[in-house]
Amino acid sequence: MQSLSAKEYKNEFVNNFPGDNSGDLRPRQTPGVLYSKANPTPVKAPKLLAWSAELAAELGISKPTQQSDTDILGGNLVTDSMQPYAACYAGHQFGQWAGQLGDGRAITLGEWLTNAGQSWELQLKGAGRTPYSRRADGRAVLRSSVREYLMSEAMHYLGVPTTRALSLVTTGDQVMRDMFYNGNPAFEPGAIVMRVAPSFLRFGNFEMLAARQEIGNLKNLTNWTISRYYPHLPGKDAILPWFEEVVARTASLMVEWQRVGFVHGVMNTDNMSVLGLTIDYGPFSFLDDYDPNFTPNTTDLPGRRYAFGQQPSIAYWNLGCLASALAPLLPDTDALVATLKTYEAVYSKKYQAMMGNKLGLDQVTNEDISLLEDLESVLTRLKPDMTIFYQILMELPEQVEITEEILNHFKSSFYQTPEPSAAAAFISWLKLYQQRIKQNTIPPAEKLARMQKTNPRFILRNYLLHQAIEDLENGETNLFAKLQEAIKDPYSKKWDEFFLKRPNWASQKAGCSMLSCSS
Repeated sequence: MQSLSAKEYKNEFVNNFPGDNSGDLRPRQTPGVLYSKANPTPVKAPKLLAWSAELAAELGISKPTQQSDTDILGGNLVTDSMQPYAACYAGHQFGQWAGQLGDGRAITLGEWLTNAGQSWELQLKGAGRTPYSRRADGRAVLRSSVREYLMSEAMHYLGVPTTRALSLVTTGDQVMRDMFYNGNPAFEPGAIVMRVAPSFLRFGNFEMLAARQEIGNLKNLTNWTISRYYPHLPGKDAILPWFEEVVARTASLMVEWQRVGFVHGVMNTDNMSVLGLTIDYGPFSFLDDYDPNFTPNTTDLPGRRYAFGQQPSIAYWNLGCLASALAPLLPDTDALVATLKTYEAVYSKKYQAMMGNKLGLDQVTNEDISLLEDLESVLTRLKPDMTIFYQILMELPEQVEITEEILNHFKSSFYQTPEPSAAAAFISWLKLYQQRIKQNTIPPAEKLARMQKTNPRFILRNYLLHQAIEDLENGETNLFAKLQEAIKDPYSKKWDEFFLKRPNWASQKAGCSMLSCSS
């Protein structure tokens, strides 16, 4: 184990690509470079609030015992081997080209090489202005930082590919935010998260270079990304195989989001990882009542572009933007378009297999597709709590008689009494499901095991996060500490004190049901 302050950091990204090394933090366009040097802006009093011990052990990082290590986490200390920078990238936001964006409040300090030879980028979120902050201050508040810290780790333990969070520090500073962009700004406590990932490269990094017609930089970045993060691919003519794997990883990620009921809330192309990771936790939410049209993002409300049920198709659209960025590197686009179109088949196959596991099927045959599709329709009409519904389904006796009385078995998952037609459709579906389970070639114990591995029992609901944040702002850490532990064991009954539907008071409360992109 090594301390943060004693480590010799690598800087491969900085060393391989042109950057603006002036250190000038004024907002501006930065053509010709892939990053800009950006030292963190010191804060008043960094204090360690949370530490991911398991992640630290995996990386070989010792928990801070000296102020110098906490100062690194808070942006008050940059060691000699660090070369902090903010990446330059672009993106499509809500379907519209937004031009240059970049790391507006994220600063990568350097790359931590583990004893096993794996490299991890250490990045501070909320550490101050960069040339890409535009009119913002580059800071983050405790509210958004707690959400990102807990959720990125929660997703890891759920088995969803994600960036990680090593630490959460309070800064001792107050940050002004207009939480809902409605003209009511207020001061909130500041905080900084140290995010960790093999790479934070996004679709937007490639879009930026293509838009500026910096084809040399685009080619170099693509080849470097392949050789560094996809070393198993052929060294020559690897662009199409690489893009095919990005397509497959993205499809897999969408399946995982749908499996656990996660709604990202802002699937812009600058928030899409080329490693297939969940990245940038802003106005996210898990589903409470099942609603494919649900979006947690107030900015997304007019069109609900990024609603739960839209996420797989938006991922495909975003991959199309990445394909367009890569097009200048290929002699023609026919093969690129063909590769892009593999998304639908990959997604469908993986989604059906996942749903089969959620239902405890031995396999998913063509005859089972209608059963899966009908379930989607039934859940949309019933609007039960998604997490609780699958847990109850798991406990349904295989030989139980399916009558109207079966609704009582699922009663605890309903937010409201089902309409008669919806109840009738559900009962009809349950009869078909029961018949299908009787055809299983696997024993009941295996069926149950598949369902238990696929259906989480604990999810990090927004109202729990909101309560923990309010407690922390009042100096109370008990709920936050409990949630830190509960996220590590989401498939067991150990934390059934949280196995509850969203309470009525949380359905309209700010920060529990709807959020904004405000940090």
